[in-house]
Parts: sequence; structure tokens; C-alpha cells
Amino acid sequence: MRLTLALLPTLALLSACNTTPVPPHDPAQAWVELSMLNGKAILAERLDGKRLDDGRYFQVTPGTHTLEFRYDYEANAPLAIMSQPSERMCYITVQYNGFKAGGRYRIQARNLGIEPSALLYDPSNQVVAQDRSNYCLW
Repeated sequence: MRLTLALLPTLALLSACNTTPVPPHDPAQAWVELSMLNGKAILAERLDGKRLDDGRYFQVTPGTHTLEFRYDYEANAPLAIMSQPSERMCYITVQYNGFKAGGRYRIQARNLGIEPSALLYDPSNQVVAQDRSNYCLW
């Protein structure tokens, strides 16, 4: 019984970490959400070369920005036709010159075979940029 009571504060603290709400959208900035067509995980990593504290989104001032995110998915290694898929971890960079205050943008990552790609959509759902570089690890 004592052990159960001692664990309750720890469990409460851990569950609070997992349910941190996304902050409100600042109307003076553009909001960039992350999505994927297929894959296991997607996480915002860097904004203009600086590491982010929260990997769930980008919030940027109007203008030009370089966004780097991590995209994990399963793929078969080249020349390994009969092997099981393995997880591939990629870092993808997208640059866009026209972010506007109050706009809601969306990055969509996908993979065809072993190669990842990403598109940036503007608030009217038009493609405005695509990945300019990526590097992956097996």
C-alpha cells in the first residue's frame, strides 16, 4: 500500500508531461504543422539552425525561414529484397521565403521506397515549397 501511494505523485508527473497542450497560435506569426502520408514519426528539430524546444510544430515570424524536421519510416535497404523492412531516420530541410503572419501552413512528409520527400502547403492548400535537402540514417 505504501509503495502504491509513493508511486502516485511520480505517475501524475509523468502523465502531465505527455499531455502538455500546444500553445495558442500567435497571430503575428505563421504556424506550421507537421503531417505525414506514411511513416512512423515526424518531429520539428530546427528553425533557422536553432534547435527547438517543442517538436510538434513550427511558429515563425513573417518572411524567410529554414525548417528542419525528423521523419522516421520503414523501408527495405537497397539490394535487400527478401529482408524485413528496417526503420529509416531522415532529417529533411524545407526553405520558404513567403511566410505571412497569421497563416497556417502544413509540411507533409512522405516516402517512395527508400527516398523521403516533403511538400510545404500554404493556407489555401497550394504547394509553395519542397524539400531542398535531406540526409538519412539506417
